[in-house]
Amino acid sequence: MKRLLAATALGLMAALSSPALDGALAKELITVDLVNEPSSLDPHKQWNPDSYYVYRNIFDNLVTRSDEGEIIPQVASAWEQVSDTQVKFTIRDDITFHDGTKLTPEDVVFSVKRITDPAFGSPQLGQFNKITGAEVTGENEVTLTTDGPYPVLLAQLVKLSVVPQHAVEEMGDDAFNAAPVGSGPYAFEAWNRGVDVTLTRNDAYWGDQGAFAEARFRAVPDASTRVADLQAGAADLAVSLNSDLAMQIEGAPGVKPLIALTERVAYLGFNTRIAPMDNAELRRAVAMSVDREGIVEGILGGNGAVVGQMLSPAHVGWADDIEPIPYDPDMAKEIVESLGDAATAEMSFDTAPVFDQRIVQAIQQMLADIGLNVSINMMDMASYLKKAQGPEESRPMFSFGRWSCACQDADGIMYPLLQSQSNWSRYASPEMDKLLEDGRSTLDEDARLAAYHAASELAKSDVALLPLYQVAAVYGASEKLDWTPTANESLFLNRMGWTE
Repeated sequence: MKRLLAATALGLMAALSSPALDGALAKELITVDLVNEPSSLDPHKQWNPDSYYVYRNIFDNLVTRSDEGEIIPQVASAWEQVSDTQVKFTIRDDITFHDGTKLTPEDVVFSVKRITDPAFGSPQLGQFNKITGAEVTGENEVTLTTDGPYPVLLAQLVKLSVVPQHAVEEMGDDAFNAAPVGSGPYAFEAWNRGVDVTLTRNDAYWGDQGAFAEARFRAVPDASTRVADLQAGAADLAVSLNSDLAMQIEGAPGVKPLIALTERVAYLGFNTRIAPMDNAELRRAVAMSVDREGIVEGILGGNGAVVGQMLSPAHVGWADDIEPIPYDPDMAKEIVESLGDAATAEMSFDTAPVFDQRIVQAIQQMLADIGLNVSINMMDMASYLKKAQGPEESRPMFSFGRWSCACQDADGIMYPLLQSQSNWSRYASPEMDKLLEDGRSTLDEDARLAAYHAASELAKSDVALLPLYQVAAVYGASEKLDWTPTANESLFLNRMGWTE
C-alpha cells in the first residue's frame, strides 16, 4: 500500500474466466444443499457461510478475488493509493442492478456508509470501521478515507457488496433482506422460509454468465441426508461434509468429494468476561485438556492442520515459531482440582447443526475428563448467531467455531474475535486492543508482523481462546459438476460448469 496501486479490468478480469459453458447450458437447475437456510440475504446484515453462499451470487463487490487468491477488479475497475489514508477507485459504468437501474458511484458510497454506520449494527463493522469517509470525487470515481494508514483495506473490500441506494431506502431494511436487489450474476427469485432460496440467472450480467438458468439453495441440516440427496441425484452440490462422509462418496457412482484447505481456523471459544472462565488458570487447564492432534487425525481423517495461534499459514501475520499449548490432561486435572468449587459450576457448550458435532462431543468429553461440568446446548444457527453477538454476559460460555474473514490477513480474524469492542469478542485486554490497532494502522510490513506476533503470544499466554486447527472444506458433488473449491470458500455459480 506504500506504492501506487492500479489495476485495469482488461488484464485482470481474465482471471475470473469461468469454465467453457457453451455445452453446459443444458443443465437448467443446480441444487445446492446447505446446512441451514441463510440467516440474511442482505449482505451487510450477516456474515456466516450459509448466508454468504447465497447472497454473494446476488451482489457484486467493490473488488473480489480470483480463484488463485489475487485481489482483482469487480465494481471497481482500477484503484490508486493517493495518500497514506486515501484510495481512489474507478467505478465501472456498465453495471445495472436487477431492477434495471444503473449502478452508480453514489451506490458505492451509500454501501460503504451503510456498513460502517454503528447505528446500523452490521456484524461486519469491525472489518470496515477504519473507513472514515466515502465520497464521489469525480465522474465514475469514489475516494475512501481511512482513520490512519490501513494496509488491509483492499483485502477487506473483497467482502463489501454494493447495494442499490434507491431500493434500500424505498423498501426499508427488512423488506430488502426479504427480497434483495443486487447486480450479480444471479437474481433473487424466492425465499421459501425454512426450505430453500431460489435464484435465476441474470442474462444481462456484465461479466461471466452462469451455466445454470436457476439455482436452488436448500436447508438440509443432516449431513447424511445431504449425501443421500447427492447419491439420489436430488442435489448437485453439498457443503459441510465430514471426513467419514467424504470417504463414503469416494468411488461411489455419480458423485465425488471435493476437499480444499482453507484460511478458516477452528477454535474453542469461551466467555472470559464472566465466571468461572474469567480465571486464566482454568482456561489454561481447558487448553491442556484438548487433544488437537487426536481431533485432526482421529475425527477429521487428517484433513486439517493443528495450529497454536488464531491464524493459519494462509494469513498475513502467521508466525512459524508459536507452538500450541501442549496437551497435558493430567496437569489440567490438577489445576481444576486446585481451583475447587470455582471450577465445578455447570457450564453450557452452545452449538448449532452447521458445526461438526463429533468434535463438539469429543471436546465435551475431554472437559469432563478433567472434572468440568459442561453440557451441550444445541440451537438453530440464527439463534446461535444472535446469542454469540448479544450482550457480553449472555454470549456462550463455551462454543466451537470456525472463523474465516475471506481476507487472508490477521486483521480479519484476530480483530473481530479478540478486540474488546467487537460484538463477536468474549475477551477484553487493553494490551491486546493496542496491538491489534497497531497491526491495522501501519503500512510498514515489519511493524505489522511484529504487532501480530506479540498479539498471538499474548493470546496464547492469557489463553484468550483456544485455536484448534486449520480447516479443510469438504464438499460432495455430482461428478458432472466442473468446479474447484478455493481457500476463501466462495460458491460462485458463474465459475462453475457442467459436463454431460
